[in-house]
Amino acid sequence: MPDPKFLKPWHGISREEIKWNPAIDVDACIGCGTCVTGCSRLVYRYDYEKRKPVVVDPLNCMVGCTTCSNTCPTHAIHFPSISTIFALEAKPGVHHSIEDELIARQEQLAFAESIPHPDRVLNMKVAEMNTINNRTIIIKLTPVLPGDCFCQFIPGQYVEIIPPGGKWLPRAYSIGNAPQTDGSIELQIRHTEEGRLSNWLFKELIKGDILQVRGPRGGFTMKSSPDKALIFVAGGTGFAPVKALIEQQLLLDKTRRIELYWGVASAEDLYETETLIRWKNVAPNFNCILAIDHGNLPVLPEGILVYPGRLANVISDNSKGLPETDAYVAGPPVMMPGIMQTLMNKGIGSENIHVDSFGL
Repeated sequence: MPDPKFLKPWHGISREEIKWNPAIDVDACIGCGTCVTGCSRLVYRYDYEKRKPVVVDPLNCMVGCTTCSNTCPTHAIHFPSISTIFALEAKPGVHHSIEDELIARQEQLAFAESIPHPDRVLNMKVAEMNTINNRTIIIKLTPVLPGDCFCQFIPGQYVEIIPPGGKWLPRAYSIGNAPQTDGSIELQIRHTEEGRLSNWLFKELIKGDILQVRGPRGGFTMKSSPDKALIFVAGGTGFAPVKALIEQQLLLDKTRRIELYWGVASAEDLYETETLIRWKNVAPNFNCILAIDHGNLPVLPEGILVYPGRLANVISDNSKGLPETDAYVAGPPVMMPGIMQTLMNKGIGSENIHVDSFGL
């Protein structure tokens, strides 16, 4: 019978609703008992007659734990895909439950020592707001004080918006431009249903408001040698750090070989197409292919190719072999496995694929 202390909700979700427990391949199992004695939650019992472990209390299993599988000498223990847990973590309610617990237990969980960070907190004014549709807005922020800037930021990095009043944890957004002389930064923000800060930004933020912004942070920056061809892959507002990186590279060398694949749900989710056209006009070796998951395809100037379908499939169908290419991929976690596999199938080693995966 499950132990009641292990049945408490997992970040707001009833444990009974979460399908996470081990399954044993009896034919592969040698009955060593490592899983039975190694599990402090008594998920297993041992059948001494058959000399085999038995899963008796699956709900005792800690969500996400795979220790028994990792230590099984014959790989006889299997769990559901970890994507099961990632899908739960993507739910706003789960994120909010974690956030609320962190805030409520701050005195207990706070790290006592101070770790120096190169980032800083600036007051920044909302200089421009461009509503793409009811799901995406682009915000331009400029420093309130003359001379203030995130001068040391590197294209591909992100900043955090500190919620008003500090009632929630900060949210991270990639900077969507290369460094500007006026210190301004662009944030491309996707609306998240039930998202706390997301809803506030979409419903209450207006031009002229002052935001506290902390940064820069992140390591999704250019790591390739100047002679390497580059492929950029963006999903939705993952275009923000990709745009900053491409701007940087074209400022340094307009002849660099660059290929961009950008996938969106529908044509109305596209934005900054004028930027794509400008890049195409000034950079002879820049190529751009857009993937529209559903709906009608937009009509764009010659040189900007548009295909229907999922981003990974469009890359697979249109990209040639890429063994001498480095890849930079930004987008939601759900798209990452398919994109990574597609790029590796095209000849790019995993060590040459740089990823920026964002959540809520």
